[in-house]
Amino acid sequence: MSINKHDGVICSMPHENNGYFGWPSIARMDDGTLIAGASGFRYRHICPWGATTLFFSHDDGETWSEPMVIHDSPLDDRDVGIVALKNQIVMATWFTLDPRQFRDIFERWSDEGVKNRMRARLSALTDTTVREHSGSWTRVSFDGGKTWSEPHRCPVSSPHGPILLKNGSLLYLGKQFPGDLIRPWGEVAAAVSIDYGVTWKEIGQVPLPEGCRVDQVHEPHVYEADDGRLVGVLRVHNTNVGTTWQTESTDGGRTWSDPVPMPVNSVPAHLLRHSSGVVLCTYGYRHEPYGQRVIFSKDDGRTWIHDMALRDDGPDGDLGYPATAELGDGSLITVYYQKTEAGENTSILYTRWTLPEDL
Repeated sequence: MSINKHDGVICSMPHENNGYFGWPSIARMDDGTLIAGASGFRYRHICPWGATTLFFSHDDGETWSEPMVIHDSPLDDRDVGIVALKNQIVMATWFTLDPRQFRDIFERWSDEGVKNRMRARLSALTDTTVREHSGSWTRVSFDGGKTWSEPHRCPVSSPHGPILLKNGSLLYLGKQFPGDLIRPWGEVAAAVSIDYGVTWKEIGQVPLPEGCRVDQVHEPHVYEADDGRLVGVLRVHNTNVGTTWQTESTDGGRTWSDPVPMPVNSVPAHLLRHSSGVVLCTYGYRHEPYGQRVIFSKDDGRTWIHDMALRDDGPDGDLGYPATAELGDGSLITVYYQKTEAGENTSILYTRWTLPEDL
């Protein structure tokens, strides 16, 4: 069994000082426009910079716009999620960290010019500024991404943001990120919104996997099965690079089953139910050969089959966070971040592919 595919580039600034882009998501609007989001214009994986950045494609991902910054706080804006709602309405999500907590890491950088810029940025931060800007956020566009609402706080955070349920509400399965936390380190919880993310109501929490602490469970994602079940995946760091576990809810997210391990030996994962009924779970593979992989379910997440590589040419494990959208002809596009060559900044890349015929 093989995958018919081709690879391409959304954004690559391999040698620029603030050319690191990471942690993307993708959504397809009703008119066929693709919107990808990423944390962009960074110096490193962890740094004091990072902006909520979007890219647009009007030809099914063959070509992409230049990066458009829709949010750039004084802190570090990370993990951009994109959700297409209806017509021209689209939501962007991200979370923001206080970079002062990583000062010791930054001081080990070798470039003195970059370190001086870092010191100036951190010295300008006050506790008041940090309280104002840190947390989990949403913004909504009602015109296909041209203009955006004011940001609104959200009680949870996850890389790819919420999903649109069949009843028209938004469900966000994420890590709690209340104001007294410096990172999204709370429980994994479900929150719902009926007003495009202006307000949220937390409705339930996912039990911890057996033997795990709260700080070992991160970055969930969820999809709605045909029978109404909510099927969620969790990043669980009970090994060096983490494993993926699965949980389900049959009551709209109020209660969740005890998580169980999946046949996915890396993290984090993204779920998509294809129009054919096949469920795709894409994830970054942070073992050799490094790259992006996908596993399939033909029974709405009850069993998983055919773990296959979308790419296996990553130079190292700084990669992943793949997210997938279905195109109008039933083919697929998966976006992710990965280096094109060792020693470069990470780029936002994509793979166009089709479901295997003999799946």
